[in-house]
Amino acid sequence: MTDKQKRIADVIAYFESWCPPSLAEKWDNVGLQVGTLDQAVSGVLTTLDVTEAVVDEAIMHNANLIIAHHPLLFAPPKKLDIDTPKGRVIQKLLKHDITVYAAHTNLDIVEGGVNDLMADALGLEQKRVFLPLGHQIFKKLIVFVPKTHEQNVKDALHTNGAGNVGNYEKVSFVSEGSGYFQPNAEAQPFIGQAGEIERVEEVRIEMLVPEENISKAVAAMIEAHPYEEVAYDVYPVEMKGKAYGLGRTGKLPSPMTLQELAQLVKQRYDVQHIRFTGDASASVETVAVLGGSGRDYIDQAMQQADVYITGDLTFHETQDAMLAGLCLIDPGHYAEKIMKQKVADYLQPAFTNVPIRVSQVNTDPFQAI
Repeated sequence: MTDKQKRIADVIAYFESWCPPSLAEKWDNVGLQVGTLDQAVSGVLTTLDVTEAVVDEAIMHNANLIIAHHPLLFAPPKKLDIDTPKGRVIQKLLKHDITVYAAHTNLDIVEGGVNDLMADALGLEQKRVFLPLGHQIFKKLIVFVPKTHEQNVKDALHTNGAGNVGNYEKVSFVSEGSGYFQPNAEAQPFIGQAGEIERVEEVRIEMLVPEENISKAVAAMIEAHPYEEVAYDVYPVEMKGKAYGLGRTGKLPSPMTLQELAQLVKQRYDVQHIRFTGDASASVETVAVLGGSGRDYIDQAMQQADVYITGDLTFHETQDAMLAGLCLIDPGHYAEKIMKQKVADYLQPAFTNVPIRVSQVNTDPFQAI
């Protein structure tokens, strides 16, 4: 299948291989918002929010897939009144056959997502999850392969998410042995003759596979395997993978003053205004970052960091945190726009003939004077 024949469903399947909806919080509404996945993709537009101006931008660039961070439909609508702003957006999307897909808390949580991007923009070191929600679950995949096809099968597995453990990639265990089989009269064996016992020098390949990747890894393994009937096993394992969750904590490369960090946040997040509280000359080193609205987690930040960077802070919570000795930096909710380029960069190498653009529309509702 060429890129020109790719469907929206193919783009979404590839995106979800990195950012599965299963990571999203239970209260969230992610995935398909408006439209259909079953049409050829003409172009992709990545955005933080879906506004009428963003839809107009998609129409101008002939993009029939919008991938947004903030869901257009967060709560089930009771009616679709096209005289309302949201109703007009939905009407225009349907009129122009544009599909909207949202990746919200799953994009916050996933490795390399919003919170990693915000932490990496500040150069944080020794990163870890700020608010752990669980651990990655693994399966053990074992397959028996003729020695001549060992690398082909391993490559197929690695390409589809198998063999990544912690900070190590392409991890596998291989042992040698002999495989025995007797094809029947209806078989079409890659090796051997019907009715005769065959002995083949084989290798046993073992790999850990994240649970969310097991189906596609098995399918890719079978596709790359030369045998008509593939012998393989999948087992649950007790070993826990990386923690996953909201936010990130880490250390600055070297201590700096709160004011210096606030200026760095404004520059690296490319926002027009920020607020901060605390002694501007205070030295800070450990940082907690949570994209979007993180005011509910100030207590946890006090236990883990000198300074907490998050949006939508309110007066009394900020005052209480300041009195308790926690410095706060509020770059606003719009700082999450950092995700737009990352999503585009992730998709483009896999869909080289599909125009993938980053929205240039500013959807920040605030202005500063």
